[in-house]
Amino acid sequence: MANPTIVLLRKDFRLVDNPALYHACQDGLAIPIFIYDEADSMGEASKWWLHHALEDFKQSIQQCGSSLVIRKGSRLETIESLIKEVNPTAIYWNTNYEPDIKQQEQLLIRLCDEYGITARQFEGFLLKEPSSIKKPNGEPYKVFTAFYKALQKSRIPAAVPKITKLKALPFSIKTCELNELNLLPTIPWAATIKETWTPTEKGGINMFRQFLKHSIKHYDTGRDFPSKEIDSKLSPYLAFGQLSVRVLYHYLLSKVEKVKHSTFTHQAEAFIRQLVWRDFAYHLLYHFPSTIKEPLNKKFIAFNWKNDMESLRAWQQGQTGYPLVDAGMRQLWKTGFMHNRVRMVAASFLVKHLLIHWHYGAEWFWDTLVDADLANNTMGWQWVAGSGADAAPYFRIFNPITQSEKFDSEGTYIKKWLPELRNVPAKYIHEPWKAPEGVLQEINLRLGKDYPLPIIDHKFARERALHHYHSLKKQTQK
Repeated sequence: MANPTIVLLRKDFRLVDNPALYHACQDGLAIPIFIYDEADSMGEASKWWLHHALEDFKQSIQQCGSSLVIRKGSRLETIESLIKEVNPTAIYWNTNYEPDIKQQEQLLIRLCDEYGITARQFEGFLLKEPSSIKKPNGEPYKVFTAFYKALQKSRIPAAVPKITKLKALPFSIKTCELNELNLLPTIPWAATIKETWTPTEKGGINMFRQFLKHSIKHYDTGRDFPSKEIDSKLSPYLAFGQLSVRVLYHYLLSKVEKVKHSTFTHQAEAFIRQLVWRDFAYHLLYHFPSTIKEPLNKKFIAFNWKNDMESLRAWQQGQTGYPLVDAGMRQLWKTGFMHNRVRMVAASFLVKHLLIHWHYGAEWFWDTLVDADLANNTMGWQWVAGSGADAAPYFRIFNPITQSEKFDSEGTYIKKWLPELRNVPAKYIHEPWKAPEGVLQEINLRLGKDYPLPIIDHKFARERALHHYHSLKKQTQK
């Protein structure tokens, strides 16, 4: 029998459109392997999802006739050990664009050269490789609209066929049990996250079907209203490669072609635009890897942050006294997810109301989001801070009260995640501190005990933030 091909898996736990695994199968015997390297940065919520994604994918591989090999340790050292064990002719993988992983991939290519092994990388994570979309002068894009137009003009490769059969491994190979990776967190919200999600490839497909059946009809405008739950909730499945972005893209385009100029066309295009935002985030990360830690706009290095840790904890715990912000932070803690509109409001509150460095928010989201994604997390926080590409203007400060009134007018979302406010009349739900004492007594709500008073006044916070941003502008103009 010909020597095997090692397929290195990272975040591509699917049989549908898995280029590296598919091509390895076509070429002969494939050995799918996942290596858990503790040097990788992962939040607790992501580890929970990874455990279940591996469990599901292991079963999928077995149903196809083979076995998923799981190892723990340094990724490169483990691969070198595997090379000596199984004497492969090639190593295939779907490429990744996180800076540390890209560096590892370069070292892996050198390792393959040393052993005379073929190294093949495939695009299995994005619509297009980040380096393939450039301005006419060869520079990367920093504005989404221009990037979106450029991507629309390029050809998005078709998905590869679903894998239905794998050759059984003709020899035994050492593998870890899932529990040896110690991925499952011992934190209070593990149970509620489990009740919220089905972290499997089939779960992702079913979520997409539900989205097509119900939510997409009102997606363009409805997704801004958190109580309507029209957001797709596909992000964790895309983040862990349980869904292929190319499959979603081509499926929606094919539907659009059949029903041109319909309401569906507009809604589908609005969702496709969100898929392209994901590519844009990786485009920025690929070309500007330093933005994980540093502002893209270097002027912001001199920004005078306050970084009050007591206020940070109040924000993390959903105890700011601003109901929409707190509801979002409680939803995040309970489910590992937060509605996108509320994410922007909560992030803006941390950065601009509290003047706490966006690093602290990015770290909290990284630890608690099941869809934690380095490119999207970095782009989103830099956008809110005003220091990134295509960023919100520095003077744009989300008002958590008016945002609440506009997008959760009856307080349905707020009351779901803040049960202590469930009896507050809609008239006061956005600013409970303005409710008359008689109303508070009638509903048995003690502000400052049952629910906090605002930790900062909005008008004061807005003026202070604008002062800081104006000061930075003057300072950098000198």
